[in-house]
Amino acid sequence: MAIEAATGIVFDWRLDSPWRRLPWTLPGALALLLAGLWAGSTLLPGSAERPAETPPFDAQLIELPPPLPPPEIILKSPPKPPPIADTSESSSVPEKNPASLAAPQAPSAEEWQIAATYKLKNSKRYRYNWGQLVRSQMGTAVEGPDQGQVRFRIEIAPDGKIAKVEELWSTSAAASKLAWQAIRNLPPTPPTPTGKPLVFEQTISFLPYETGWPPSYKLDCLPDPPKFKNQYTWNGSDSLPDTPEPAAVATDDEGASTDCVTDSTAGSIEEEERELKRQMEANRWGS
Repeated sequence: MAIEAATGIVFDWRLDSPWRRLPWTLPGALALLLAGLWAGSTLLPGSAERPAETPPFDAQLIELPPPLPPPEIILKSPPKPPPIADTSESSSVPEKNPASLAAPQAPSAEEWQIAATYKLKNSKRYRYNWGQLVRSQMGTAVEGPDQGQVRFRIEIAPDGKIAKVEELWSTSAAASKLAWQAIRNLPPTPPTPTGKPLVFEQTISFLPYETGWPPSYKLDCLPDPPKFKNQYTWNGSDSLPDTPEPAAVATDDEGASTDCVTDSTAGSIEEEERELKRQMEANRWGS
């Protein structure tokens, strides 16, 4: 006897059928059949799909946003420099003219007459006039590398002629050259005031701001301060050191006291003004 199941499987239950010999396989076959029918029902159209199980947080994949495209590189040529204006012919900024100072006037005959008789302070007037005479023949001083100063040691014979000239130092080769040229071409000068050789040092300024300030003769009659001498130095003997004597007041040939005011400008307001200006300029320039 055969039984047709809903699945189309024919089971033969005859006595000589092998199915009868295996009665124990029937429950297993039914279990497989039911499992197949249940699995097929889930795949039929219209059947509800099982929700997907959410994976644990550790197993979730974080979807990153797509990478940004690389920036677009645009190559630009550098800007052209503005054209340079031609300033060879005309310029808005005026050029600075270097400072200059003309040579002073040579001492007059009257000034030489006073200087030839002025014996105070190693013939102070004579020395100043000689320096001004040299500077008057050096020409105009212009600001620049040619400006400078020259210092000489001069020896003048009693008759006024130059006996010896020695250059001690100079700050400009051009100034030194002009000074030497002027000294070689000096006109005759009066005899020295004392009738003896006159030895002195003189600085010739070849500068665009000054030609040598005139000295002050107001206090020339005062004695020179005594030179410092240590009176306690041991001279190798038991005698006491010598006490320096006070300097004597300068006198003229007749023995009378020499008057400091030797001309009309020595004690005037103009002379005081020149001396004050000379001191201010000397302090300003650090000399």
